[in-house]
Amino acid sequence: MDQDYERRLLRQINHQNVPEGHLSKSGYAACSPVTVKSGDRFIPTRAGSNWSINFHYANENCWTPNQNQRAKDASTDTGKDAVAYAALLRNELLGAGIETVPDPHTDDRRHTILTHDTHSLFRYTILTKRVPFDNEISPYSLSPLSNKSHKLLRSPRKPARKISKIPFKVLDAPELQDDFYLNLVDWSAGNLLSVGLGACVYLWSACTSQVTRLCDLSVDGDSVTSVCWNERGSLVAVGTHKGFVQIWDAAGGRKLTSLEGHSARVGALAWNGEQLSSGSRDRVILQRDVRTPPPVERRLQGHRQEVCGLKWSPDHQHLASGGNDNKLLVWNSSSLLPVQQYSDHLAAVKAIAWSPHQHGLLASGGGTADRCLRFWNTLTGQALQSTDTGSQVCNLAWSKHANELVSTHGYSQNQILVWKYPSLTQVAKLTGHSYRVLYLAVSPDGEAIVTGAGDETLRFWNVFSKTRCTKESKSVLNLFTRIR
Repeated sequence: MDQDYERRLLRQINHQNVPEGHLSKSGYAACSPVTVKSGDRFIPTRAGSNWSINFHYANENCWTPNQNQRAKDASTDTGKDAVAYAALLRNELLGAGIETVPDPHTDDRRHTILTHDTHSLFRYTILTKRVPFDNEISPYSLSPLSNKSHKLLRSPRKPARKISKIPFKVLDAPELQDDFYLNLVDWSAGNLLSVGLGACVYLWSACTSQVTRLCDLSVDGDSVTSVCWNERGSLVAVGTHKGFVQIWDAAGGRKLTSLEGHSARVGALAWNGEQLSSGSRDRVILQRDVRTPPPVERRLQGHRQEVCGLKWSPDHQHLASGGNDNKLLVWNSSSLLPVQQYSDHLAAVKAIAWSPHQHGLLASGGGTADRCLRFWNTLTGQALQSTDTGSQVCNLAWSKHANELVSTHGYSQNQILVWKYPSLTQVAKLTGHSYRVLYLAVSPDGEAIVTGAGDETLRFWNVFSKTRCTKESKSVLNLFTRIR
């Protein structure tokens, strides 16, 4: 760190009447905190049956984006200075011997700073000058700080993580339904976004921004209730209001097959290799192999009301299903009955996500009467932890690179939250949708997400980072990582 930064900290020590939390970047006391609130004020317009693309950027204050960024940087630097100031005081007054500045955003910072260390308090000591070595201060230095404090000031500090509160793209999506039980948005491995709008399915290329209409069900008097890409991103499954499941070739734009079997709308779909699982309002889950001409069918019956959430585990061995009966069920690949049942939620369970970092870890979210995020160890059947989010949980998705997850919410705040696991601390809160954020998908690179709502907009956010990669630990107890 430079001499100006050292002088600022010395000025803070000499003026200890300045509260720690009210130091501005320049070192002087700030009169009042600066509140910066950015968001989107976009009111969508319908465009008939055509899906048009519009990009909108708006600030809810009169500041320019550069002014907003400078204010955010100043508040971030203030938090860093406060931590360094507290550590410096402990060094000089308590002899704590802190040589590095703790990260203000880590969970153990509070424990590190507030640990009482009184072994040097009110003790008389004689400081002797020694010949400086590589990292020691010079005996001719005029600085009153100790050697430890000089190391503290020279220590590198990790840059603070910044998540933009404004979406980097906004797409107009006319006729995007405001229905909690539907799943109308999915992002493929080929960087194509599929969206169900009324009776049509549209494909939007994230590379070229080109829009293609894949199918139109209005000729059959039907509508789209769910969409889901397979793992390779070549096939997209479309669930309909009449209970059909159609398989479409995205590249060729042609329908390969139409599967019957459900007597009501199909609101949830999930691929597992070449097998496709579908959940319906008829309370049945059908699992079919699309490679066989008459598909081999397995009927899973365990829910008492509509099935609104389906997700396969990363090891392809277990299927998690959520229903309007407030139940979360876990099925294996061979049994026709659920192997686990969780009944702690007090509302419909649509939001389901398996952790890619920890084998057997399952997250789920409840509806308006529940509002809780819950985590389960499906290897032991135990409930791990939960937190009340304050609003309806509509969707969940884990980061591919870090032990974090994002949740989207409905009544009553319509927000998007980024969580750190297992501490369950909020990393960011994003707002902008004026209706429930019912739809969520993650980009193939794992950095961006897209959210959809009844305000007929799709918003793209940069929330995750590739820099911190956390791979799943390889356990000898995990048989599925060894047997193929």
